[in-house]
Amino acid sequence: MEVIPAVDIMKGKVVRLLRGDPRQMTSYEHLGDPIHLAMRWEAEGAQLIHVIDLDAALGVGENLEIIKLILKSVNVPLQVGGGIRSLNLARRILSLGVRRVILGSLAFSNPSAVETLVNEFGWERVVVALDHKDGTVMVKGWEASAGVSVEAAAENFRTKGARIFLVTAVDRDGTLLGPDIKVLSSLCRRGYRIIAAGGIRSIDDLLELKRLGVWGVVVGKALYEGRFSLSEALKAVMNS
Repeated sequence: MEVIPAVDIMKGKVVRLLRGDPRQMTSYEHLGDPIHLAMRWEAEGAQLIHVIDLDAALGVGENLEIIKLILKSVNVPLQVGGGIRSLNLARRILSLGVRRVILGSLAFSNPSAVETLVNEFGWERVVVALDHKDGTVMVKGWEASAGVSVEAAAENFRTKGARIFLVTAVDRDGTLLGPDIKVLSSLCRRGYRIIAAGGIRSIDDLLELKRLGVWGVVVGKALYEGRFSLSEALKAVMNS
């Protein structure tokens, strides 16, 4: 199971939002800028880094130049998401050398874009984001319901070639309340490659997700708050 540390960027700085709400933002400038935080994750053993452009996700700007600098500064691959609302932008980001691109609203507004990118770049470089509240998918910066369940959406995108799904429990994101085991276990039983996000608070959470069969886990606030270190998490997961 991949343990994937997060770098969330807003106005060029490292931050975390509570349940995706920009009015409930915590700055983590004391950890360094996004580039140095990515370098720290690499030094602690990260095999992949999760980079989210929150300004782009919220439609108030973008941090693409910083993402380019992260790419130049670390040898660890990146998965990048946030505000990728056109096929051309997805192609551009993949062409920069990003390992995986995360598609949220674009996947739902233009499902054929998923198929196109899988055909052009391969399934292993395309992640469909299934952000949900109580099992119902949310889009447009988590402000609008897509009117479909996580399970139905995953099955639909699997028919279009998607194989990796980033499943975020919106109500748990940034809360340290623990992951949404119910939804994740339902998806794992169906055989999807699931990257879980939202609510991770402890190494025990990581070990429970590994037992469920989750393919990867994004960890943000727990690392930022020092609940455990990335190197501790990687060692625990590897030895379990």
